[in-house]
Amino acid sequence: MLRPEQMARHVAFDETAPTAGAAPWVERVWSVTWDLPEGVEHVNSIVPHPSVSLTVERGEVDRDGAPGPGVWVTGVTTRRFDAVCRGRGGVVGVKFHPGGFSALTGIPAAELTDRSRLADGLVPGSASLADLPLDAGAACPALCTLVEDLARGRGPDLGYAQVGLVVQHLQDPSVTRVDDLADRCGLSVRSLQRLLRQYVGVGPKWMVARRRLHDAVATIDSGYDGSLADLAAAAGWYDQNQFARDFTALVGTTPSAYRDRATAD
Repeated sequence: MLRPEQMARHVAFDETAPTAGAAPWVERVWSVTWDLPEGVEHVNSIVPHPSVSLTVERGEVDRDGAPGPGVWVTGVTTRRFDAVCRGRGGVVGVKFHPGGFSALTGIPAAELTDRSRLADGLVPGSASLADLPLDAGAACPALCTLVEDLARGRGPDLGYAQVGLVVQHLQDPSVTRVDDLADRCGLSVRSLQRLLRQYVGVGPKWMVARRRLHDAVATIDSGYDGSLADLAAAAGWYDQNQFARDFTALVGTTPSAYRDRATAD
């Protein structure tokens, strides 16, 4: 999330680990709730991860693709994700590991990229989630039971295992090029592209670039006071101007302005 210190003043965020039975597919169960005075709104801005989410949403929230309350499946968002919160409401949901949702359901992730769809019809049993408490800990058993039911009887998935290897190698900051990533994974670039579009919904170039931007944003949020040129180089950019353009295109402001606002807060 962008500007986590601002978010904490307006909404309550919680998360919990999934059950052991759901953990192979689910990274975490999370919740956000808010109760804002009349006329006050808060925008939660998120630098998206390469993950599909299953969410239960209630109250006054305005976001792309989900026009109202309900149980939603949201694919990978390739741009910054903004949700405007007003009044009283909340969201509780499951964040799948990259590739986890497609491995469970057989739905190609590319069909969900930059889209939200009502879960009913995509996820058997999801209609029963509509009245879940908007609290990660309280909702975790029901959400994980649904995942465990979907997983029952499924054998090993070689493609999903390969995606896990890709994600593991992406954690290495020295991986800044798609061909580097493909070599690490023992795949051709074309095979890597097909794999990720099937299971994740985006290509390897997007995943490499997004990991680098996540690293840069997280470093600034942690209170980084070094030079932005050094930050760009550490995150894999050899041209500070290109770093500034990429950062601004996603975050909506330059790296220097983002850092200055964080310092002012």
